[in-house]
Amino acid sequence: MIKSVKELLTEANEKIETCEVDEVESLLEDSNTVFIDVRDELELQNEGKLPGAVHVSRGMLEFIIDAESPLHNDIFNEDKTFVFYCKSGGRSALAAQTAKKMGVKRVVNLNGGFKAWKEFQGEIEKVQV
Repeated sequence: MIKSVKELLTEANEKIETCEVDEVESLLEDSNTVFIDVRDELELQNEGKLPGAVHVSRGMLEFIIDAESPLHNDIFNEDKTFVFYCKSGGRSALAAQTAKKMGVKRVVNLNGGFKAWKEFQGEIEKVQV
């Protein structure tokens, strides 16, 4: 049976923790928290990102988390909380669920994503091409 995106997102959101945009400012200053931006590179170039966020394209996530992959990023070896975000929260919910399935212990999805952060008027870091 085929599942819809809506069903997949419902399942993901039932299995992961979320945080609200008003919690982000304090988390940005927490050295034990890493923000993971799963948007496409063009989105980062056009809109910027949360300060200090690490870019991991959603399409490459599994390869970057997997310690056996030549594309692995050592950030995922660290004992930190990983807050995933995308434009509005859908891709990042799926990414957070995947990270959890792959053994990343503390994963959180930013509810509303980058769109909510911009509406909150949070600081945005420009991305150099």
